[in-house]
Amino acid sequence: MAPPPGHGAVLLTLQGNALTTGLTPAVHLDGHRVSGAFGPTLYPLRPGRHRVDVHTQWLRRYGQAGMEVDVREGQVVPVFYAVPWHQFTTGSIGHETQKRKGVGVLVAMLAVVVLVVALCVGGPILLS
Repeated sequence: MAPPPGHGAVLLTLQGNALTTGLTPAVHLDGHRVSGAFGPTLYPLRPGRHRVDVHTQWLRRYGQAGMEVDVREGQVVPVFYAVPWHQFTTGSIGHETQKRKGVGVLVAMLAVVVLVVALCVGGPILLS
């Protein structure tokens, strides 16, 4: 993938897919909403400093992450974004493949649900 003449580009990779992360994240370049999809997407830009912001929306906005990138003519700048495992933390963004945040909290929330169900089902049996 190469940018058009006189331009550089940001190659934004939204890591994951709709099955593993829920909803497709919203992408903003220099404050303007642009289309985004999981996998790599090339965004041609004029040379200079640009801002990349990404977030996901379900019940509320979450997974916010952003960074500034310097784009030179003919250059493709790689940017990677990873949606968090839950909506109580920020996303991860950088120039290299990112890890998804929040797996510990997700496991803890699932453990609490399993414990509550086990107490609701097994509690009356143990008390009788």
